[in-house]
Amino acid sequence: MKTINCIIVEDEPLAMKLIEAYVRQTPFLTLKASCSSAIEAIQYLNSDEAIELVFLDIQMPDLSGLDFSKTLKPHIRIIFTTAFEQYALEGYKVNAIGYLLKPFDYSEFLAAANKALQQINQQEDKVPGKQISSSGGFIFVKSEYKQVKISLDDILYIEGLKDYVKIMLRSQDKPVLTLMSLKKFEEELPGEQFMRVHRSFIIALDKIDAIERSQVLIRNERITVAPQYKDAFEAFMRNKLL
Repeated sequence: MKTINCIIVEDEPLAMKLIEAYVRQTPFLTLKASCSSAIEAIQYLNSDEAIELVFLDIQMPDLSGLDFSKTLKPHIRIIFTTAFEQYALEGYKVNAIGYLLKPFDYSEFLAAANKALQQINQQEDKVPGKQISSSGGFIFVKSEYKQVKISLDDILYIEGLKDYVKIMLRSQDKPVLTLMSLKKFEEELPGEQFMRVHRSFIIALDKIDAIERSQVLIRNERITVAPQYKDAFEAFMRNKLL
């Protein structure tokens, strides 16, 4: 499941506690910080570029939520929270996702959060770097909020997990994680270099260290060749056997 990193900017302690409880109750939201002023939020955002959503009170000392919202980067979504209905129109002028009028219940909160999730997912689908390209011997994948360049020769294998794909590389122990389907990799990677051998694995053929019965060994990983991929794999092996 896609998760959204968010912060709360709220100067009323009781309202902050309520929103914190709502965030924790929502599986796709991850609370990174609670700030009691816009100034504190600005300092936090300067140290964490992974924030995608702000629950933002409008009436605050020093710097109002409306003025603060105009300083945010375009990819950060805003859900305003306020006790004053007259601010609703101003909230929509700065392209806020939602406007929660205090006191609001969890169903209202969840509706606004779901709208944020939908918009963020739609935006990610439009990012060109989300589509991989194997031209020139390398690919770009989106990982940890940046486009990471990966040499095809560096890939050992690719493992599909529940919500993301893990790319294991020869040059580093830590895998590269990306929200992309294994099927997309199978379609885009060159077939003479990579082969899907299991529902959850694509392997780099030239990185196979050994074959033992129905398993291939790559580095310290044993990967089973599933029955539906066995014929294609055996055809590849016949061409390579002396």
